[in-house]
This record gives sequence, C-alpha cells and structure tokens, in this order.
Amino acid sequence: MNREQEQQIVSSTLKKLNALSEETCTELTATTKRRKLTERDHSIKTRLAKAKEQSKQPTVTEGKKHRSTYSLMRQDEVSKTYSFPKSYVSYRKPRAVSIEQRERARQMMIERNRVKEV
Repeated sequence: MNREQEQQIVSSTLKKLNALSEETCTELTATTKRRKLTERDHSIKTRLAKAKEQSKQPTVTEGKKHRSTYSLMRQDEVSKTYSFPKSYVSYRKPRAVSIEQRERARQMMIERNRVKEV
C-alpha cells in the first residue's frame, strides 16, 4: 500500500466519521471498554511503564485468562501509546492554586536550581 492509498483511506474514514450523528458517536464511545493514551512527557511515560510492570501477571477468573491491564500498543523515538481500561481514566477540573502558593513554589524551585548549580 502506498502513501496515496493510505491518505485516501484516512480521508474516506474521516468523512464517514464526520457523517455520524452525535448520538451514534456517543454510543460508540460508551461501548468501548479500553482507552488509548499517547504520551511524550517522560514522567508520564515512566509512570505508565511502572504501572504496566506491576500488572504484568495475567489473572485467571473462572477459567478465563485476562490480558494485562496496561498494554504497550506502539512506541517511537519520542512517544509511547498505551491501552488500558476506560474505568482507569478520570476527568476532573485542575486544582485552583492561589497566588501565594504559586509564589512559594516559584521560590522553592529557584532555591533548588541554585543548589543544583553549586
């Protein structure tokens, strides 16, 4: 398959998805049991890798073998894509930080950077 054919397939798929009603999209999202996360931030990648290592042992429930909770789907030079149950994802508002807290954190980081330089 060449690049042009891939672009046609992607374009066709996007047109079909855009034609779906909002209710259909909501239903598709609701029936999906797993989520995918592509991350470039090193700290997040490290946390996901640790979670994957901790859940490496497959569990057996009533004779059925379940796959690992976290699965590494794809990896390139800068990012990794993991798949995991959607129940592990929570959406919440960012916490409010007062001006005083922000200034204390700023001063703390300035001090830490001074110590590293010495």
